[in-house]
Amino acid sequence: MSTIATTLAKYRAYHLDRRNVATHALGVPMIVLAVEILLSRPQMAFAGATISPAMVFSALSAVYYLRLDLRFGLVLTAILAAFAAIGLWIGAQSTRVWLTAGIGLFVIGWAFQVVGHKYEGRKPAFIDDLESLMVGPLFMLAELAFALGLRRDLHDEVVRAA
Repeated sequence: MSTIATTLAKYRAYHLDRRNVATHALGVPMIVLAVEILLSRPQMAFAGATISPAMVFSALSAVYYLRLDLRFGLVLTAILAAFAAIGLWIGAQSTRVWLTAGIGLFVIGWAFQVVGHKYEGRKPAFIDDLESLMVGPLFMLAELAFALGLRRDLHDEVVRAA
């Protein structure tokens, strides 16, 4: 079985209830955007560009996703780049706006996760495996692709393994 299938199957085992998956579809992007926002400070000028810790987070995350699966990795890299750009813009606002947006999205996103796991009746995957914090966005993208009828071979492999 491929590494991507093993990774998704392990995460999927904690996310079998459709209501849990639905709450994650809202909560996971909110949390990722919140992290991008909160890591958007300090902003530094370097070689004519503005950089931040969020960009380092995005780059390292992109490498992780690209190593697991090129197609999903490219999509997630684009999403991370867009979220980093949004984070940079919000991070350039007042401290109040920056913290309200970042903390607000983070708390609301995690509230969705908690509600989802109440439906699931099972603890979140990251309790047993910290890597699952990185797998959440990948899983949500994969679930979207599967719902659109894409990557059927991978879908079938993940379902069998989960």
